[in-house]
Amino acid sequence: MGRPFFSARYLVLLSTVFILGITSVAARQSASTPRAASSAAYQPGIYLVFPFENVGGSPRLDWLGEGLEELTIQRLRGAGVQVYSHAGRLVELEQNGLSRSSKLSRATMLHVAEDLDADFVVFGRFTANGTALTIESRILRVNPARLLPALRETGPLDSLMDLHSRLAWRMLSASDRNYALSLAEFTKRQRRLRLDAFEHYIRGLSASEDDARLRELREAARLEPDWPEPDFALGEVYFARRDCDSAIPWYARVPKTHGRYVEAVFATGVCRLLLGQPDRAEEVFTSLQEALKKSMVSGADLPEILNDLAIARARQGKTSAAQTDLRRAAELDPAEDDYPFNLGLLALQANDAAAAADYFREAAAREPDNPEDRALLILSLEKADKKTEADQERETATETFGPNGLPAIRLDSKGETLARLNRLKTELDVTALRGEIESAEPSSSEAAADSSADTFVLRLRRGRQELSAGNPDAAEKEFRAVLAADPSSPAAHRGLAEIDRRRGKMDDAVKELQASLETRDSAVVRTMLAKIYLEQKKPDLARGEVEKALKLAPNYTEAKQLLEHLQNSKPPEKKPRGGAL
Repeated sequence: MGRPFFSARYLVLLSTVFILGITSVAARQSASTPRAASSAAYQPGIYLVFPFENVGGSPRLDWLGEGLEELTIQRLRGAGVQVYSHAGRLVELEQNGLSRSSKLSRATMLHVAEDLDADFVVFGRFTANGTALTIESRILRVNPARLLPALRETGPLDSLMDLHSRLAWRMLSASDRNYALSLAEFTKRQRRLRLDAFEHYIRGLSASEDDARLRELREAARLEPDWPEPDFALGEVYFARRDCDSAIPWYARVPKTHGRYVEAVFATGVCRLLLGQPDRAEEVFTSLQEALKKSMVSGADLPEILNDLAIARARQGKTSAAQTDLRRAAELDPAEDDYPFNLGLLALQANDAAAAADYFREAAAREPDNPEDRALLILSLEKADKKTEADQERETATETFGPNGLPAIRLDSKGETLARLNRLKTELDVTALRGEIESAEPSSSEAAADSSADTFVLRLRRGRQELSAGNPDAAEKEFRAVLAADPSSPAAHRGLAEIDRRRGKMDDAVKELQASLETRDSAVVRTMLAKIYLEQKKPDLARGEVEKALKLAPNYTEAKQLLEHLQNSKPPEKKPRGGAL
């Protein structure tokens, strides 16, 4: 089941958090000093943080590498600065064929930051000598590229929190001489955390086994009961186990102003469905939809929420509303086959086999290598008494999947089989995004558009935002505005390629992706191009692009999966022409 080329849904999620937390933000601003109030409009750019390197400390302190990354993200977020999350960074590393443990050069960090439209990269190292800890941080400005002088702080290991607060404040002050917050004001905005609780939290995140992860995270939650980070992490662990009775109470502790609140609520809705409570699931998903409609992207929807809302409504007999939700989801995500597939199931439940066949045919076109889509298409054609078409589809499926490649599906009279076949979305498309920016304050595009470089970045982000909201015309306007000033912009060409693909203009999409590659070679873009070639029934061209992608990024999962699919696909047999010999 494919994903769109890229998405700015994280901006929708972010703005939702702003709407939900606007009261508390307003209260903080009204109570602040004039100097602090002036800083509310301060927009220093977007930061991307990498783990710090342990260059002289005991291996027992290895946890501090990712710990300093996470602490930096939290400190910047607490000061109202936009910063990419740890999860967003890991996704981008994977798309560049890099593992989470890879030691990265500054050039690689800069490349990742450029792909994410980040303005600053933060990295560093630390060393421990007995009970003394020294932390060194560096800031790499992305455009124009410039490495700022190193900043260092030294102190007792047990003073890590205060030590790091001073360092984070100095980083922001160094990156902009007009930074408004004093050290005292900056520190006041930060959550006070116990060092032992923070250590347990980081160790829990990095633990390789569930039992160890749960043990560490529970201890962090016990030591800091008002800190929502362990609560969300615990909810995630239990949710992955499908232990919804345990997950829901932890998710419920995540406050509305938290950056992962939307995910926590969504997972709660999924749990209600898994627990057989469709009415309560509908309430959860409806509340999320209403919050999104009040967000910065007016009327924006997330297809995953729409899909699960539709399933909740369908299980209560609200078929018409479910169909409306699924059709909207299918419009928003034209590469995903789950939404027309679920529409096909609804049509079968309504005994409309002809309509079901149309939906399953659409699902099979979106995801040609999904045998279940094809099996339901054949079944629907047979129920609609379209035997000739069913036989043709079966012959094509045999060529594609082999003689026993289709699953056997038999419908029962009560519709229980169809209910089991429903494709439930269990996670939002957050970690698969281009980033997932987390911030405590909304960005002000007007205030940040002082230079042409800033304007290009803002237009690119706005274009992605409009595209995610299902407004391709508005998105195209933004991308073309960027290209008018910078015809070589790879990101703008990629945006236009996505629009062309959604409109079915595959040749135009190919041209845009090729234009993007002329400026910057990219495993991600080559994989996108390979997918389009595959849709155009050009497997040789697709194979060539995906092989080039893997040369650039040998560990890129999506490219490896696509190459495996190409290698396993059986080419259709050429039927002889002319008369028999």
